[in-house]
Amino acid sequence: MKIAANTVVAMHYEVKKQGENEVIDSSKGGEPLSFIYGKGFLIPGLEQAMQDKEAGDSFSAVIDPSSAYGEYHEALSQRLPIDVFDHIDEIHEGMTLRADTDQGQQSVIITKIEDDFVTVDGNHPLAGLTLEFDVNVVSVREATEEELAHGHVHEKASSCCGDDKSDCCD
Repeated sequence: MKIAANTVVAMHYEVKKQGENEVIDSSKGGEPLSFIYGKGFLIPGLEQAMQDKEAGDSFSAVIDPSSAYGEYHEALSQRLPIDVFDHIDEIHEGMTLRADTDQGQQSVIITKIEDDFVTVDGNHPLAGLTLEFDVNVVSVREATEEELAHGHVHEKASSCCGDDKSDCCD
């Protein structure tokens, strides 16, 4: 069966920044990543690269920022006085916070703390990067009606939700 809309795909992947050997993320050595194809679970460029692949296929894909996590926007990085954070017990670099902006609440990451200033960045950590994926398609099957209705893959092709739907469903 080929990967197409409303199929459940299980895959192993490894992702790196283009031209670098350091692995950013990987499912290798663990459970494969399973998702319903065509529901926006993956970045657009990787989803497009997977179309029509089958179980057993392995491939590599280079995904540019516009088809991954977007371009990096300098305007989303700000240097703020440290006293803005007085209401927080402890702050550290790498910490993610919710911030009120003109566009509503947004996640930001503290990227630098120096002297009396804190730099926060609202860009996705992988924004602006061209990414290299190595993918192994483990399995492809039709999604069940229940999976499509719930919007996620169930552990088994049969129902994983009890009669009250509380076992795995929101």
